[in-house]
Amino acid sequence: MGSALTTIGLPLALGIIMFGLGLSLTPGDFARVAKHPKAVIVALLCQLLVLPALCLGLVLVFQLPPVLAVGMMLLAASPGGTTANLYSHLFRGDVALNISLTAINSVLAVFTLPLITNLAIAYFLPGDETLGLQLAKTLEVFAIVLLPVVLGMLVRWWRPSFADRMDTPVRIASIVILVIVIAGAIVSNLELLLENVASLAGITVVFCLLSLTVGFVVPRMLRVDRAQSIASSFEIGIHNATLAIVIAQTVIGSVEMSLPAAVYGVLMFFVALAFGFLIRGRGAAPERADAATGAVPAAGPSSR
Repeated sequence: MGSALTTIGLPLALGIIMFGLGLSLTPGDFARVAKHPKAVIVALLCQLLVLPALCLGLVLVFQLPPVLAVGMMLLAASPGGTTANLYSHLFRGDVALNISLTAINSVLAVFTLPLITNLAIAYFLPGDETLGLQLAKTLEVFAIVLLPVVLGMLVRWWRPSFADRMDTPVRIASIVILVIVIAGAIVSNLELLLENVASLAGITVVFCLLSLTVGFVVPRMLRVDRAQSIASSFEIGIHNATLAIVIAQTVIGSVEMSLPAAVYGVLMFFVALAFGFLIRGRGAAPERADAATGAVPAAGPSSR
C-alpha cells in the first residue's frame, strides 16, 4: 500500500491539485503584481527569507533529529497551498492577491525549494550523498510543480467555459484528495509516525502559528491594507503539504523526511481556522466604529 501510494497516488494527487490551480489562473494573475507591488514584495520576502530562518530557529530549539529537521525545512520552502485561497475568502482577504501570490510562488519554488532543501541537507546531514536535489531531481520538481499548472492554464485559455465549470468540482476534489493522501501516508507509515509524532506536533503547530502571524503582522506594520494582509497571512501560513510529501517520498526517497509535512497537513486546518477567527475578531471593532461614525468602509476585494 505504501509503495503504490508513494509511486502513483501521491504524484497523481498533487498533479490534480496543481492542475486545478492552473484552471483558476490567467496571465492577468501574474500581471496584477504591478498593481500591488508592495503587498506582493512584502509577502514574498516573508515567504522566501523570514520563514526559512524562522523554521531553522525552531528546528534548533526543538532539537529535531537531522532527517526530520530537513523535512521541516522542506515544508518551509514549499509554496502556499490552494487551501489558502479558501481561508482567505472565508475571512475576507484579497483572494485575487492570493491567486497571484500562489502563481508566483509556484514558479519561484522550482528554484528556491531545491536550494533551501539542499542547504538544509548539507547542514543537518553533511556527507550524505544519497539525499538531495541535484539537477535531474530538480527537473522532477519542475515537472511536478509547473507542468500541471501550465496545462490547467492552457485549458482555461482554450476552453474558458469548461474551465469555469470544472473550477468548483476540481477544488472539491483537490481537498478530498489532499485529505485522502495525508491519511494514506499516515496509515501506511503509522508506526514510524507514532514514534515521532510527539516531537513533531509541537513544532508544526508553532511553525504554522508563527507563519500565519508573520504573514499578517509584517504587512500591517508596513501599512499594507487589511484585506491584503489577511491574504498574505494565509498564503504564507498555509504551505503545500502535499508537495512536500511528494518531494520527500518520491523525489528524495525518504518517508521519514515527509513526516513533518504529514503532521502539519492535519493540524494546519485547525490552527489556520482558529487564527482566522482571531484576526476577524480584531477587525470587528474598527468596523463597528466606522458604522457608528457613519464612515463608508472601503470596497471589499474582488474574488474569483
